[in-house]
Amino acid sequence: MTEQDIANYLQTNPEFFERQADLLAAVRLTSPHSRRTVSLQERQAEMLREKIRMLEGRLIEMIRHGSDNLALSDRMLCWARDLFLTQDADALPEAIAESIQLLFAVPQVAIRVWDVNPDFAGAAFAQGVSEDARLLANSLSEPFCGVNSGFEATGWLAHPSQAISLALLPLRSLEAGNHGPAFGMLVLASPDAQRYTSTMGTEFLARIAEVASAALTPLR
Repeated sequence: MTEQDIANYLQTNPEFFERQADLLAAVRLTSPHSRRTVSLQERQAEMLREKIRMLEGRLIEMIRHGSDNLALSDRMLCWARDLFLTQDADALPEAIAESIQLLFAVPQVAIRVWDVNPDFAGAAFAQGVSEDARLLANSLSEPFCGVNSGFEATGWLAHPSQAISLALLPLRSLEAGNHGPAFGMLVLASPDAQRYTSTMGTEFLARIAEVASAALTPLR
């Protein structure tokens, strides 16, 4: 008879414990916490307490994530409000970058927009974009997050040498979809190598890109 046979028997014959009630009290196990011997009932109670502590930890984590998500949603709404309140179309790109930097605590933010209406062709946000930068933006079907490996877009930042990790957000019209031509790009940069990593989710950054793209419609 193997241990599994015994386990199967006990599972299929629960009345065994009723017939052998004294046996439960007599069985002694070693507690992993105190290394002393305890009864089977005490060991089961310890296991239940451990499970309760684990569930409590998960509940606290869920509450924390819920609070974080609520705060993030509030900041997103404040950012959208700031864009609605921006009256001058040529001030929109700067408003987008400044609001992201302030509300989401991003150390550096830059934005470039191309193929703009001739009225805005001389603006700073429409300058300094090479064909390679455009091709990179076109190739991104979702925001890129990772270590700065010498991207040209870091040159748009005030302090390129301090950009260790980056998030590159392609800007597209909603009609273009994820694979259509981009008309701009947002750069979020941090001196912290772990701020933007290749393993992080990009859903929230994608929403930022969508809102920014919609807000920039008057420039095109």
